[in-house]
Amino acid sequence: MGNKDSKIDLKKFASNTASVVKKSASEAGKAVQTVTQGASKTVNSAQKKIVQVIDENGNGEIDIEDVIIKGLKTPGVKVNRESFLRKEFYKNFSPETIEDAVQYNPMHAGISRDEIDKIADEVIKYERNFVSGISAALGAPGGLAMVATIPADVIQYYGYLLRAMQKLLYLYGFPQIDVEEKGSHLDSETMNILIICMGIMYGTAGANNAMKIMANALGKGVEKKLLNAALTKGTIYPIVKNVAKWFGQKMTKDVFAGFFGKSIPVVGGVLGGGITYLTFKPCCDKLKKSLRDTRLSNPNYIESAEEVNAINQMIAQG
Repeated sequence: MGNKDSKIDLKKFASNTASVVKKSASEAGKAVQTVTQGASKTVNSAQKKIVQVIDENGNGEIDIEDVIIKGLKTPGVKVNRESFLRKEFYKNFSPETIEDAVQYNPMHAGISRDEIDKIADEVIKYERNFVSGISAALGAPGGLAMVATIPADVIQYYGYLLRAMQKLLYLYGFPQIDVEEKGSHLDSETMNILIICMGIMYGTAGANNAMKIMANALGKGVEKKLLNAALTKGTIYPIVKNVAKWFGQKMTKDVFAGFFGKSIPVVGGVLGGGITYLTFKPCCDKLKKSLRDTRLSNPNYIESAEEVNAINQMIAQG
């Protein structure tokens, strides 16, 4: 009799427990849904704020032009070519050699690519350490508190990529890049040169070829107005458009998927010192590799048929 009652009690207990668990699960599900919806609203609000902070051209999106303009506003990012070259060369080269490098370019002055490579590696190392320290400091709050520093983190990162970019361009033969804003915008030609460099840094298709065409045109003395036309509406412009499109998608993914996805509890580490340190150097190394083998930096450079055709089109369209 006792055993029978025990079995009945256990049966009722199991039934009641199942009912309670089911009810609790339902309530928990509703609670999770409420929390998720609340978090989603918070994330969407944060996303909108970040777009407002970074969006420079007012199109409601984060794109490469926004990042470049914002990055160049970071104190110390704009590089004066003459001052930079004089500072880098004064210890090891004669005044005459330095003057030649400033007036023309380091290759014209007889400075070897090995020497340029050493300086370029030091530049990359310096900029990487610099921006990694900033990112680590900005990432210190962690968690949702980091939302307030995300625009600063992104801008600092790309700002110092831009600084390294300018220095590498000057070491490997390019003239001064006019990074001063005209009103609220950069010159289209300057913007497109920087976009191509960014494309090389991230391995975007066609960007490396565009760089070689530009360097070849400069090395051959093609008129500036013809090169500018190629950059803004001619042979090079389609590559610029492709790079910009790819980068717009990347920026959206990096800022939103990276910062507001699964990483939100440790968002301070997404672009924190460690990640920045690992990603910065490969980007710069790709640009260095591209720049060290052009008509402006390699005395034995052999142009491709594509470059010849592109320059002929520049001249014909001019």
